[in-house]
Amino acid sequence: MPKVSEFFGISIYIYWFDLKEHKLPHFHVRYKGATAVFDLEGNILAGAVSLRTQKLIKEWCVERKSELLEAWQHAVAGKDVPWIQPIE
Repeated sequence: MPKVSEFFGISIYIYWFDLKEHKLPHFHVRYKGATAVFDLEGNILAGAVSLRTQKLIKEWCVERKSELLEAWQHAVAGKDVPWIQPIE
C-alpha cells in the first residue's frame, strides 16, 4: 500500500489493484487512529475523520486533482505510484 502524500499528520494511501469495494477512483486516509476513504474530488465514501480533516483533504484534492488521477491510474495498473506534494 503505497503512501502517496502526507501533510499535517494526515497520511494518504492508494492501494494497488483496489477496484473491488469502492469501484471508483479513491484513496485511503489515516489520521490520529481514524481511517476513511475518499473519492478524488475529496468526498468521503467510508469511515470517519474530523470535519477539519475532511476540509484539508478536500483542499488538497482540488490542488492536486491531475496528480491524484495519475497516481490512481498507476496503482490500478500495478505500477510504481508517484508521490503527490502536500498542501501548499
